[in-house]
Amino acid sequence: MAAVNDHTSRAAAHSAMVSLGRLLTMLASGAPTEQFTRLSADASTERLSPGERSLLEEATQAALEIRRTLDQHRKREAELAALFDTASDLAALRDLDAVLHAIVHRARTLLGTDVAYLTLNDPVAKDTFMRVTDGSVSARFQQLRLGMGEGLGGLVAQTARPYASADYRTDPRFTHTRPIDEAVLEEGLRGILGVPLRVGKRVIGVLFAADRTTRGFPPDAIALLTSLADHAAVAIDSARLLEETRSALVELNTANETARAHSTALRRAADAHDRLTDLVLRGGSVDDLVREIAALLGGGLALHDSDGTEMARAGTGPLTPSSQGITASRTGGHAVPVDGTWICAVLAGSELLGSIVLTGRADLADADRRLFERAALVAALLLLLRRTVAEAEDRVRGELLDDLLTFDQHGGRHDTASLAIRARKLGLNLSQPCAVLTLDTGKEPRARLFAEAVRRARSLGGLAGARDGHVVVLVPSSEPGALAAELARDLGQAAGAPVTVGSAGPATGPRQLPGAYAEACRCLDALQALGRTGDGADIAGLGFLGILLGDRTDIDGFVERFLGPVLAYDRQRGTDLTHTLDTYYTHGASLSKAKDALHVHVNTVVQRLDRVARLLGPDWNSPTRALELQLALRLHRLNSHKKSRGVPEAVPRMS
Repeated sequence: MAAVNDHTSRAAAHSAMVSLGRLLTMLASGAPTEQFTRLSADASTERLSPGERSLLEEATQAALEIRRTLDQHRKREAELAALFDTASDLAALRDLDAVLHAIVHRARTLLGTDVAYLTLNDPVAKDTFMRVTDGSVSARFQQLRLGMGEGLGGLVAQTARPYASADYRTDPRFTHTRPIDEAVLEEGLRGILGVPLRVGKRVIGVLFAADRTTRGFPPDAIALLTSLADHAAVAIDSARLLEETRSALVELNTANETARAHSTALRRAADAHDRLTDLVLRGGSVDDLVREIAALLGGGLALHDSDGTEMARAGTGPLTPSSQGITASRTGGHAVPVDGTWICAVLAGSELLGSIVLTGRADLADADRRLFERAALVAALLLLLRRTVAEAEDRVRGELLDDLLTFDQHGGRHDTASLAIRARKLGLNLSQPCAVLTLDTGKEPRARLFAEAVRRARSLGGLAGARDGHVVVLVPSSEPGALAAELARDLGQAAGAPVTVGSAGPATGPRQLPGAYAEACRCLDALQALGRTGDGADIAGLGFLGILLGDRTDIDGFVERFLGPVLAYDRQRGTDLTHTLDTYYTHGASLSKAKDALHVHVNTVVQRLDRVARLLGPDWNSPTRALELQLALRLHRLNSHKKSRGVPEAVPRMS
C-alpha cells in the first residue's frame, strides 16, 4: 500500500512539473490568456496535493501577470515605434498642410478613434479654430471656432492642460455653448480627448481624438496623444518656420526681380529722357517728338491740340481722342486706358495744351506708363516753346503789319526799302499784289478767331494782327473778293462762330496798303450793315454799294461785272440789246412805252428781253439786280459819252 501511494505521489509531482513547464513554454511563445486559464482548469482534475495545486495556481497567476507586463511592454514598444515613425514622417514633410493632415491621421490610427482633429490658436481673434480633421463628416463641425475657455478644446487652449471626457454631451465640467454643442451633436461625438500643442511655453493649438460612443481615456492614452502632440508641435513650428523662410525667399527673389526691373526701367527712362531732351534742345518738331515716343513705346502715337485737331502721328491711322479720356487724365494727372488705347492730357499747369493717344499697347506696364506720361510733359514743353516762338514771331509780324497799314502816318520814320526788307525776312514779298482783309465775329471767342487767322495767314505766307477792334490779315493775292469768301467760310467753321470778312486790293507796295486797309474796313462795315454776317466780299462784290463806298473803284470793271454778257453779245452779233434794256428801264419797265420809244412791235421787245434773261440769269429783273443793272447802264452811257468826246475818266481805275 505504501508503494502504491509513493507511486501516486511521484506521478502527481511529475504532472505538476509538466504543468509548470507548459506555463513557461506558453509564456515564451506568447500564448493567449485563455490557454493559461485552461491549463489551470485541467490541472485541477489531476491528483495533486493541495499544496501542489496551490503552487500551480500561484504559478499560473504569476505567468498571467508576466504576460500582462509583457503585453504592456510590447504595446509601449509599438507606441514608441509608432511615435518614432511619426517623428520621422513629420520631419520628412515640408508643407504645413501635409504636416497637419499627417498628425491627425496618425492620432486617429494610434488611439483607434473614430475622429481626430486639430485646432490652431488665433492670437488676433483670441480663439482657437478648426484647422484640419480626419474622419469628420459634419461641415459645421469642420468650420467650428472655440473661444478661449469654451468647451473642452477652448479649456485646453486656455489652460495648456489635457482634458478628457467619456461623454462630452453630459459632462458638466466644461462651458457648453450652443454653436459648439450643435456642431458636436451633428458630428455625433461622445468621448473626447484633447491635449495642447506647445512650442516652449506657448500653446499654438489643440490635438483631439474622439469617438462616437462613450469612451474613457486612460492615462496611457493621454500620455500617448500628449507625446504625439509634442512631436506635432515641433513639426508644425518647423513647417511654419520653413514656410516663412520660403516666403521670405520668394519675397527676396521678387524684390530682386523688382529691383532688377526697376533698374532696367531707370536705365530706359534715363535713355528716353536723354533722347527727348536732346530732341527739344536741337529744336525738333512735333513730328520728330511723336516718332521718337512711338519708337520708345513700341506702338502708334498721335498728338492733338486742345481742340482735337491732329498735329502729328506715327505708326497709326487718324484718331479721334476721347473727350472723357482727356477729362479723366486731366483730373487724375495720369494716363488712362480708353477702349484699347491710352490717353494722356498734355498740360501746362492747369492749362490743357492737347493730348497724346497711344495705340497697340492695351497692357501698359508701370514703367511704360510713366514713360508715356513723361512724353506728355515733353510734348507740353515743346508746345510751350513753339507757342513762345510763335508769339514772338507773331509780335514781330504784328508790328510789321501795323507799320505797313499806317505807312502814311509815320512821317518818314519808315521808308519803303526797310519795310520791304523786314517783310522779306518773314517770307512776304511786298512787290507782289496783296490783299488786305478785316475780320470780325459778333460772338466770343475773338481770341480763337485771332489764333485761327494767324495760323491761316502764316500758311498763306502773310501777316496777321489786331487793329481797331478787328483782326487784320495781309496775304499775297490778286483776288481779294474770292479770298474773303473763302476765309469767312473756313475761319467761321474753325472759330465756331460766324466770321464776316471785308477785303480790298490787290495792292502793291507799302504806299497802297493804308488805303486798301481803309477800304477793307468800309467793306466790312457795309457787309455788317447789309446783314451779310458770316459772308466775305470786296467792294466790287457789294454791287452798286461799292460804287458809293469805294474811292478807287474800277468803273469799267463794275459795268463789265453786271452788263458784260449783254455787251459781248451786242459786239459779236451787231445787236442792240443794251439799248433795249436801257430804254426799258428808262420808261419805268413798261413794255408798251419801251416799244413806242424803240419803234418796234411789243413782241420784239419781249424777245429781246428774253434774250437778256438768258444772258444775265432768271433773276435779272429782281429789285436788287434791276437797281444794279440800271446803275451799270448809266455808267456805261456816261463812259461812252465821255469817250466819244475824248474826255478823260473822272474816277481813276484801281491799279
